[in-house]
Amino acid sequence: MSKTAKSIIAVIILLVFVAAAIFAWKYFSPKANEGGKTITVEVVHGDESKKTFTISTDAEFLRGALEQEKLVEGSESEFGLFVTKVDGETADDSLQQWWRFSKDGVDLMTGVDEAPIADGEHYEITLTTGW
Repeated sequence: MSKTAKSIIAVIILLVFVAAAIFAWKYFSPKANEGGKTITVEVVHGDESKKTFTISTDAEFLRGALEQEKLVEGSESEFGLFVTKVDGETADDSLQQWWRFSKDGVDLMTGVDEAPIADGEHYEITLTTGW
C-alpha cells in the first residue's frame, strides 16, 4: 500500500473518531427542560442561617432562575457567571469564602450557566470558607 493511501485511510479513521466523539457529547450531555417548572433553592449564609426560595420559572438553566429572582450577582468569566453575592451576602475573598452550589447535597459539576433544571428539583447554595 502506498504512503498516500495510508495517509488517506488515517485521515478517514480520524474523522470517524471525531464524528463519534461529537455524537456522544451531544447525546450524553445534560439536557435542559423547557417550559414552566418550580424549583426550591436553599441558601445557607455565613452565620449558618438558612433561607428557602421557591422559584417558578421558564428558565432552562439554574442561572436564569436565580437571576430572575435577583438572588445572585457576580462577574462574567470565561466559564460563565462567577457568583460572588447570594441573597445580599458577598463572599469575602480575603477569608477564602466562596459559594458552593449543590443539588440534593451533591456538588454541581458545572457552573450555574450550564446546570439544567427540571421541575421539583432542590438546590443548595452554601457560603463556604477555605479553598
